[in-house]
Amino acid sequence: MEQKQKKVAIIGGGITGLVTAFNLKKEQIPFTIFESSNHMGGVIASHRENGFLYETGPNSGTISQPEVMDLFADLKDECKLEIANDASGKRLIWKGGRWHAMPSGIGSGISTPLFSLKDKLRILGEPFRKPGTNPNESLADLVKRRMGQSFLDYAIDPFILGIYAGDPQYIVPKYALPKLYNLEQNYGSFIGGAIKKRKEPKDENQKKATGKIFSVEGGLEELVKALVRKLGKENIKTECKDLSIKPAENGFQIKGQNIDETFTHIVSTVNSAEVEKLFSFIGKETLAPITRLKYARVTEVAVGFKKWNGISLDAFGGLIPFKENRNLLGALFMSTLFKDRAPEGGALITTFVGGMRKAELADLRDDELENLIADEMKIIMGMKDFKPDLLKTKSHSRAIAQYGADSGERIQAIETIEKKYPGLFLAGSMIGGIGMADRIKQGRTVTDRIIQS
Repeated sequence: MEQKQKKVAIIGGGITGLVTAFNLKKEQIPFTIFESSNHMGGVIASHRENGFLYETGPNSGTISQPEVMDLFADLKDECKLEIANDASGKRLIWKGGRWHAMPSGIGSGISTPLFSLKDKLRILGEPFRKPGTNPNESLADLVKRRMGQSFLDYAIDPFILGIYAGDPQYIVPKYALPKLYNLEQNYGSFIGGAIKKRKEPKDENQKKATGKIFSVEGGLEELVKALVRKLGKENIKTECKDLSIKPAENGFQIKGQNIDETFTHIVSTVNSAEVEKLFSFIGKETLAPITRLKYARVTEVAVGFKKWNGISLDAFGGLIPFKENRNLLGALFMSTLFKDRAPEGGALITTFVGGMRKAELADLRDDELENLIADEMKIIMGMKDFKPDLLKTKSHSRAIAQYGADSGERIQAIETIEKKYPGLFLAGSMIGGIGMADRIKQGRTVTDRIIQS
């Protein structure tokens, strides 16, 4: 089949769907995006108010995949990539009533109070420990086995809270942190593997994945707007509720209000809970490994001050280990990371509550949540009074997919379904990673698969 004979339906106008469509347009493959809401970009949303620029979805991304740089290169002047301030390299961890910088080298690793003396000595033997043999080993068990309990409590646990809002006892590195998992499996050691990886030559494409934190000038929604402009509104249909999809001759039929079209390919980017309704022809039993995927509930609160009188904000932000028993997952110092996020001399801080182990906090009433934020920030941010000039909350009932031991079954189910129904691609954050870079990469990968099909 020639590329122009293909006709692709993309279900969901989040970043995965938009990037897929963008790449399809580059290849001159016809497409239509079907979005259930009237807002493109999924949860990505940027707002200006009272001198502040804040996000109510993702706050930043990491250039962990070359496809991120490729996308911005293609968009050229449509939107401008913004790399985080150098302070983003400093991460704070809360312990014993104060912040401590996460160690960045041997010297700080020896002197830090975050880890026990026993584990500091034990880490010397990490390169010599045998790799694990259980592919479904939890992150908690892996870290305790190789590094010790204090490294789990005060390095890995807050790290996982910051990325997944998750529980290390549930998260499985093979699926959630494949680069970490492969260091042990391929090199036998985290430390030794990291050293060897750094020494390995990289081609020009690999060098694009710098690992730097990024946003977009004017907020992440500017990326969404740029993609929409490039795609053309004629290729986008919004408020497409109650769609139904079924196999048809030479493809798939999509029906909905004022919609009855046939497509050669379907790309679904919706969350796992919506898959069963869209693709009822597949069957509940076959879809079960997908629909039982867990998500963290998270509420984010953007707090702005026109005049900042708290602690120094010379860092990416602060993470609070679960062991410290506080009611925040952490805080991002957005006005430090990116320009024009707060008035001169002010601050914009985004805090997060909820997650897998304190999900009930994400469901608090607005007044209860504001009181919680006030109490916590006065303690952790060194504030005598809590009188913000901006306080905006946004709750996400399905904020972050959790990659646990059942991820293998989910991946296998997706592969089985796609094999049985050629032309159907199940994408989105339920497979292939949860970060913005993962979503951008998947948009390119799915396009390549459509080209080859």
